[in-house]
Amino acid sequence: MLLTAESLVNQSLELVSAPTTYTQLSSLIEDENASLEDLSEVITTDPALTTRILKVVNSPYYGFPSQVTTISRAINIVGTDQLIQLVLATSVINSFKGIPADLIDMNAFWRHSVACAIAADLIAKQCRLARSEVFFTAGLLHNIGSLVLYQSLPELAREAITSAKFGHETIQHAEARIIGFDHCMAGEALTRKWRLPNTLNEVTRFHHTPSQAEQFILEVSIVHLADIVVSSADEFGHSGDNHVPPLDPKAWELLTIEPQALPDILQQVIEKIDDLTSALTA
Repeated sequence: MLLTAESLVNQSLELVSAPTTYTQLSSLIEDENASLEDLSEVITTDPALTTRILKVVNSPYYGFPSQVTTISRAINIVGTDQLIQLVLATSVINSFKGIPADLIDMNAFWRHSVACAIAADLIAKQCRLARSEVFFTAGLLHNIGSLVLYQSLPELAREAITSAKFGHETIQHAEARIIGFDHCMAGEALTRKWRLPNTLNEVTRFHHTPSQAEQFILEVSIVHLADIVVSSADEFGHSGDNHVPPLDPKAWELLTIEPQALPDILQQVIEKIDDLTSALTA
């Protein structure tokens, strides 16, 4: 039987179910009778998740002047949409455990992902776009397909990483040649299986080729540029490939961001990344 991204996700029992708390919250949001207390109760039934959420909200990334000690207070301050995005982010990070350290340095992986999340948020604000929390989550989870490969096909993933490192091809080309599909396709298969927003489906699938996106080319382009910006700096780790991804010219034209804005974005990522990475991955 031919292995596809969809069949791999379906065969991997650990990956079949979406993060439970996120699913429950999404259902509550659609219930017009649901209250803030209902949302808080769902989150607080998971003490570890509650701790991580409060660490993130109290981190310098948000810079609130006083300590936030309850989930209900966190919802009031950051808003329901943003809190749900944080629940999704922290839940997914906690879902992928046990990936061999000799295959990928997970600290470097998540550092790169958090840097990309911060950069995507900043680029979205530079472009004067609303709902920046969507871009933060998209940046954080854009390489989730890599984790699918690392967890479910570690030896083939190792071969692709080695080929990209010492050969003359990108990681996605190495994966497609060796496995039959790449981390972009695996990521899309997982986000669709989990019924995550369509924005995330396209970001995971097209973050290296945003001009191929069908509905959310702007969102994909922002994550694409954020990935390139943070990949150009050694201090932000990597997701398995040390190369800087090639820039899609259409994405650059679409965003109309000034080149001189990029060094400032990098500096802001440097200032925020340590505390936020620690809070998200604790």
